[in-house]
Amino acid sequence: MDASSPILLFDSGVGGLTVLAEMRKLLPDAPVIYAADMAGLPYGAKSEAEVAARVAGLLGRMAERYQPRLICIACNTASTIALGMVREVLETPIVGTVPAIKPAAAVTKTGTIGLLGTQATVRQRYVDDLEREFASDKVLLRYGANDLVALGEAKLRGEAISVDDVARAASGLVLQPGGENMDTVVLACTHFPLLEPELREAFGKDVTFVHGAAGIARRIAHLVEGQDFTRAEPDLAVTTGDLADFERLAPTFAQHGIKRLERF
Repeated sequence: MDASSPILLFDSGVGGLTVLAEMRKLLPDAPVIYAADMAGLPYGAKSEAEVAARVAGLLGRMAERYQPRLICIACNTASTIALGMVREVLETPIVGTVPAIKPAAAVTKTGTIGLLGTQATVRQRYVDDLEREFASDKVLLRYGANDLVALGEAKLRGEAISVDDVARAASGLVLQPGGENMDTVVLACTHFPLLEPELREAFGKDVTFVHGAAGIARRIAHLVEGQDFTRAEPDLAVTTGDLADFERLAPTFAQHGIKRLERF
């Protein structure tokens, strides 16, 4: 393994920065490439076939160009749809991001859990399997809040967003029958923790929010344990979309140790 070989974090946008932040705590010396498929954003409104083909195609090209030691799909929608396909076609180790239903089931006191994701994520069989395995004795309420993705992206660009906007986008979760009993919410999109302060205000102090970023970081650290790291060049973020728009995120990426932004 080349010591300068990077860890590649892939997301539809900037939600994966929540995973990068946790990974930096465990692997501060690891070279990183952050890949944002801004041209494909949002994934949550796309069909399964569209997401699978796009993610597999992009990651194949990125693996060839960047030769990463590990790829993290830091996106719940892409992982629940395309993780198996990508693992079949690439030899690179792949870490996915899946809804944190297991830890939510462990902390709920009322037994009613909310799952807040994109529309594409909440309807996946993968989520059915997680519910059956870890929350079969709980009530799991699901809601696809695609608008929260755009709000998370806007927040990181320095645009003003309001608690009312966030509450409106997520209100379909609590308005379901049984929603009044919900005490734990799974943030099943890596964009959503970016909005946790607003979500806390919208849902109230009695609701616990759970997401998987720390667990994903631990999994990555485990898989690269014992490997050497050397930064041959500064860490990089790439976008499939407009570079000028991407560069509006330069201050945010700088906070995560990434100062080079390029178009893929």
